[in-house]
Amino acid sequence: MSFSSIDKDQVIYEETSSFFARNIVAFGQGISTTQGEPHKKQRKMLNPVFSITYMRNMIPIFSDIAKKIEKAITIKLAQAQGAQEVDVLHWMSRAALEMIGQSGFGYSFDPLVEGTKPHPFCDAAKAFSPNSANLALEIEYLLPTIVKIGSPRFRRWLVDHFPSRRLRAYRDMVDTWHWTMTQIFEEKKRALMGGDEALANQVEQAKDLLIKANIAASEEDRVSDEEVLGQMSIRSFIFAATDTTSNALSRTLHLLASQPEIQERLRAEVTEAREAHGGDIPYDDLVSLPFMDAVCRETLRLHPPVPMVPRISRQDIILPLLTTIKGIDGREMESILVPKDTKIFISIQNANRDPLLWGPDSLEWIPERWLRPLPQALHEAHMPGIYSHLLTFLGGGRACMGFKFSQLEMKVVLSTLISQFHFYPPRKEIVWQMGVITTPTVKDSPETPQLPLIVELVKA
Repeated sequence: MSFSSIDKDQVIYEETSSFFARNIVAFGQGISTTQGEPHKKQRKMLNPVFSITYMRNMIPIFSDIAKKIEKAITIKLAQAQGAQEVDVLHWMSRAALEMIGQSGFGYSFDPLVEGTKPHPFCDAAKAFSPNSANLALEIEYLLPTIVKIGSPRFRRWLVDHFPSRRLRAYRDMVDTWHWTMTQIFEEKKRALMGGDEALANQVEQAKDLLIKANIAASEEDRVSDEEVLGQMSIRSFIFAATDTTSNALSRTLHLLASQPEIQERLRAEVTEAREAHGGDIPYDDLVSLPFMDAVCRETLRLHPPVPMVPRISRQDIILPLLTTIKGIDGREMESILVPKDTKIFISIQNANRDPLLWGPDSLEWIPERWLRPLPQALHEAHMPGIYSHLLTFLGGGRACMGFKFSQLEMKVVLSTLISQFHFYPPRKEIVWQMGVITTPTVKDSPETPQLPLIVELVKA
């Protein structure tokens, strides 16, 4: 199909009722559960949080957190006196949550020390995709109706008394998110409204921007406290941070472990840049490292953390096709009729891998493709994504606002770890489970998100 048509007619192709119902239950009122003017107002409030100026100020925070991860892994290797199996998803999830916590709200979730447990919020975030998959039928067919029945208290009573272990697991996950974010939000709001000097300093240093921006907004642009809590859960803390970014980082390390020559080339580029600057790489230089950028783009192309998104047509529409196809009657077709209320799955993964656009090697992980001119067919297709001819972060009014934030996280963590450690393939078979977010698991333990890689110190 023509993806540019989907982008142009976004108002017609809306999220499904089950999508909204799931997100309202899981995250409350936020940017992922609103449409029209309320959605635009929330995006307007969030814009400063993801500005380039803000990104520059985040480098010291991100670097400090990445170094804590490096230290924790180094201690583990020292205790083993050599190469050791390390669950990189475990550490990437903790790092991603800590980065958004410190940079967005001046709040530390995790000391990031070997031997300590992650914050309960981190475990709940990792459980989102498996828990959603376990309740797929209920979310699709029951939840859109249930969220309209009675009062919130009555619906809570139903959940508490419904005889389902899977539903209780989902309930506990949501409770953890809500309790954590409510505590943070109320604490920060009281301090900011009361003129707390320490918090004021954090705001000046580009922290607590979401709360500050909403308090400072005009009455017309201001959103409710419930909506701010929704942003703190879904956009900033789950998809833009703990789940999608940590899984993209883990996938990148998995791929680098399987292709040592690419890993070595990336290490050489990072080492040279570090030596040139005597340590940490400044923002402008880090985001401009050509091979680092190619590695990140290629991973996000071939393995988008969110593989597909559901939509539903709100009216009859003719959908133009990217290429001509033959119907069952043998006639060639350049478009198809999509009746009102038709559910559509937009496959981000397939769009990013289309051999007609990317060439015959489209299913291979080849970072070098980004160091040469991209295929002409790709340019002519006018893919509507906001990032690099890809649908990874979607496009238009529903595009992911945190895509630059996510990229910066990836580059800071990769530049820190790849200069200190060699990564090797795991001894166990890894299966990436497709769900709301694609998640790594060990074949013999499909219920537990994890990615054990063999890690060894780079010898001086």
